[in-house]
Amino acid sequence: MTPYEKLKTARASTRPTGCAYVNQIFTNTIELHGDRRYGDDAAIYSGIGYLDDDMPATFIAIDKGTDLQSRLAKNFGCPKPEGYRKALRLMKQAEKFHRPVVCFVDTLGAFCGAEAEERGQGQAIAENILEMMGLRTPIITIVIGEGGSGGALALGAADKVYMLENAVYSVISPEGCASILWKDSSKVADAAECLKITAQDIRELKVIEGIITEDFDNFDKMCKSIRHQLKKDIKALLELPDERLLDNRYNRFRKLGNFDKIDK
Repeated sequence: MTPYEKLKTARASTRPTGCAYVNQIFTNTIELHGDRRYGDDAAIYSGIGYLDDDMPATFIAIDKGTDLQSRLAKNFGCPKPEGYRKALRLMKQAEKFHRPVVCFVDTLGAFCGAEAEERGQGQAIAENILEMMGLRTPIITIVIGEGGSGGALALGAADKVYMLENAVYSVISPEGCASILWKDSSKVADAAECLKITAQDIRELKVIEGIITEDFDNFDKMCKSIRHQLKKDIKALLELPDERLLDNRYNRFRKLGNFDKIDK
């Protein structure tokens, strides 16, 4: 498939939502609400559950909803500042009890309404990235659909990042890129090609650790495989001293974009 075709696949309404992954991968879940400042954002589904009988973890999932009513309630998966602050509250709680954090990302980007800007959207995203870089507990992020701009990065400063094979991850939407570069939003396919948004491109650029094969016809089996990988990664990360964990995370992001040769 072309990058634009993968983009359309990543946005398909039939793809499982963040809630679906949490409910398949975690057991004995408890959803937690609110940012303790303004309110609760339904676009962020978060709480505590078990990956195994002896492995509690905090889950944070951006959820787009499954029908019109739920999508409206969840802003079509575009979190507001209170959503990111709720996520950060749960991350800090996880750090306190040394619980690993697992994030599922599927968003066009952060909500861009006036009320979000009034409540500090940019600051909320920046604060999440800053705090995640220093969080003294393992963090793993999986891009399950669309990883759009800062809305995705606010949950992306992790020790390991994975993508589904038809997911996309980009600094700006291809539509936005086309409008800026060519003043023509119809060039979205060209923008998608230039941005290198596919999982395969991004793995080649070493922005992610791996690609997860999609098998939605056997979703339970697929999630079982994801759970196995999460448990394996988390066990390895929990064995690291805190300072080593933070150094590795810092170095992971410092080396991004460092190329010996640039193709012209």
